[in-house]
Amino acid sequence: MIEILATGPLATVQDLGRRGHTALGVSRSGAADQDAHRFANRLVGNDDDAATIEFTLGGAAFRLHRAATIAITGPPCPLSAVASRGRIHPIATGETATLPAGTVVRLSVPATGVRNYLAVRGGFDVPPVLGSRSTDCLSGLGPDPLRPAQLLAIGPPGPDNPQWTPGPAFRRPAAVRVVLGPHADWLAPGAIEILTQASWTVRPTSDRVGVRLAGPGLVRTARGEIPSEPTLPGAIQVPPDGQPIVLGPDAPVTGGYPVVAVVHRADLPLLAQARPGDEIRFAATTHSAA
Repeated sequence: MIEILATGPLATVQDLGRRGHTALGVSRSGAADQDAHRFANRLVGNDDDAATIEFTLGGAAFRLHRAATIAITGPPCPLSAVASRGRIHPIATGETATLPAGTVVRLSVPATGVRNYLAVRGGFDVPPVLGSRSTDCLSGLGPDPLRPAQLLAIGPPGPDNPQWTPGPAFRRPAAVRVVLGPHADWLAPGAIEILTQASWTVRPTSDRVGVRLAGPGLVRTARGEIPSEPTLPGAIQVPPDGQPIVLGPDAPVTGGYPVVAVVHRADLPLLAQARPGDEIRFAATTHSAA
């Protein structure tokens, strides 16, 4: 059992998401940075799909009610772990720590990036909804966002086999690979070149639903909107104002804005860690190269 003491701006339970329900209008949801989520679970010997806590921009704290093995991944983040009698335990992002009951762990704001992931051996045992323990912030499926004083149960540990595989090095958002989308012809000549050559700034309104960008603007030649069509995380939509939106894990499964490009799945973790004010560039690639 752990007790949430502080959540920071947002803390949610996440796994790899609700796969296979798109036809029912249910978004995948799940960890925004799935590389960091998987790495945290592997450090403590969990399956990749075990539930973790996704902390957004630090400012969080929790207390262990029993001894546990934990790992926190994502961008380098100042951490502290203090036991009930004041003993300080060494702890760092990307490493495993076995801590005694009563230890309070605090996460400060990372210098770069947005999201850190807490895994505990055994995973967090919250009731699954449609096969997933993930919080969907748009639809409300899954557990509510975490709140102070909340208690979370820990599941039984699996075999004693932590997977000591090298973790993904945290990277600042840089060149994000994209392939052309089904509605690229809705843009004026030269607009795709602007998309892939301009520098785009992440706007403060970005969240798990989508990363909203500010830049030179993309001119649309086609008027109106398309009938609602399926979407997926990484789809780059262009609303009438010409400022792109890159859909995230909690985005709706249908939408009316044209999808002019789609982010390579391997680069979605880069966008998950893009914080307001960061600059992003897109690099065009092809389906075969991707």
